[in-house]
Amino acid sequence: MDQLEFFAIPSPCQGICQSNKQGYCFKCFRSRAERFNWFSFSDAQKQQILRLCKQRRLRHHYLLWQQHKRSFTPVLQQGKFNF
Repeated sequence: MDQLEFFAIPSPCQGICQSNKQGYCFKCFRSRAERFNWFSFSDAQKQQILRLCKQRRLRHHYLLWQQHKRSFTPVLQQGKFNF
């Protein structure tokens, strides 16, 4: 049984609509179709899209963290210090 929504589900748009290589918006992580059809979706569909956007955002941030972790290599240069 679906829970009724008392208020309209607002669009997650943050006003910066630019797509990444996968076709998702950089800020809200919706696809082009999800952005253009937002107001025609039911509340259940909007909730599902918001769940997908959250997963996409988390995956994106995880990949960025992995890249940062790979590129960060601490340099130990103890031989250059004169103790």
